[in-house]
Formats: sequence, C-alpha cells, structure tokens
Amino acid sequence: MSFLEPIFLIKTAGYIGLFAIVFAESGLLIGFFLPGDSLLLTAGFLASQGFLNIWFLVPLVFSAAILGDNAGYAFGRHVGPRIFKREDSLFFHKDHIRRAEEFYEAHGPKTLVLARFLPVIRTFAPIVAGIGRMQYQTFLFYNIIGAVLWAVGMSLLGYFLGEFVPGIDQYIVSVILVIVTVSMLPGLFHILREYLAHKKRSK
Repeated sequence: MSFLEPIFLIKTAGYIGLFAIVFAESGLLIGFFLPGDSLLLTAGFLASQGFLNIWFLVPLVFSAAILGDNAGYAFGRHVGPRIFKREDSLFFHKDHIRRAEEFYEAHGPKTLVLARFLPVIRTFAPIVAGIGRMQYQTFLFYNIIGAVLWAVGMSLLGYFLGEFVPGIDQYIVSVILVIVTVSMLPGLFHILREYLAHKKRSK
C-alpha cells in the first residue's frame, strides 16, 4: 500500500470517511487492515495546509476512537466465546483475537492504551476486553487515555509539523514512516521487557 494513499483517501472521503475509518479500526472486525496511524498524521498535516479544520478534526477523531472502542467492547461482551466458533474469512481470523487476548493477559488494562499504537492489536483489544467482561468504568478510563494519546496526539503532531516545520511537505511520506515506527516503539519495548521478565521468573 502506498503511503500517498491517505492523502487521496482523506481528500476523497473527507470528514465522514475519516470518522468511519478511525471508528472501524478502533473496534470493528473489518478495521484491522486500515491505515489509522498514517491517516491521522496526514489529516493533521492537511489541516495545517488549510484543507481541514483542526478544531473540527480533533474532536471528530477523538469521538470516533472512543465510540469505535465501545463498539468493539460491546460486541465482545455480547458475543463472548461464541466468536471463536466463527469460520476464518477475509475480515476475520481467530489468530488476531488470540494475539490480542495474549497481549491483554500479559499487560492488563493498559493494553487499551498500548494497543492504540500497534496495528491489528488495537482493533481487537477492546473486543477481548468485552469477552473478558472487564469492568466498564475501567475500560472507559483507559479507552479515553488511549484515544487522547493516539487519535488526538497523532493528529496534532501532523498539524504542528505542517505548521511549524518549513518545507515539511516535501518529506511528508518519510516523516510519516518514521513517526509511525517510533510511535510503536514504547509498546514493543514494554512487550519485550515483560517477556524477558516472565522468562527470567520461569527459570
């Protein structure tokens, strides 16, 4: 997938498309393949260029991230273990749920924050929280923190880069690649640290 596609996608679909994509990637089974990180950064950058309104964009993606996670949680809570009886298809694979479940078991409620920056896992983490019947107040708390850091944070980062870094538009593709990679590092580092600690305890 070309990293130029988010620009075309945003200019074509506009605010409605942005809301739908962020919503879907935050908790719908079909959303795991969507380009959430690069899309948010690009939307913020386009806002700095006057194509979008940053004051409308930020609450839009924030609410989409919150509502998407809630939809995933509700789905997991009501469907529960029956989801594992579904046949694998183009938009669903049991391995995605298992990966998110293992990540959730290892890292607890903070998974909802860390998972925001990890493709695939961010889509299935709220579903797993619902399957595990995580207390809703706890879920909502971490859901809000994750939405602020990911949806709002990525959008504002793209906006400020476009606003204050001269000539950034010439390197926007490279910048998106670097930032998306860097944003995943804390979560990956945490996973590695927990894995090494678990391995040490098991000796």
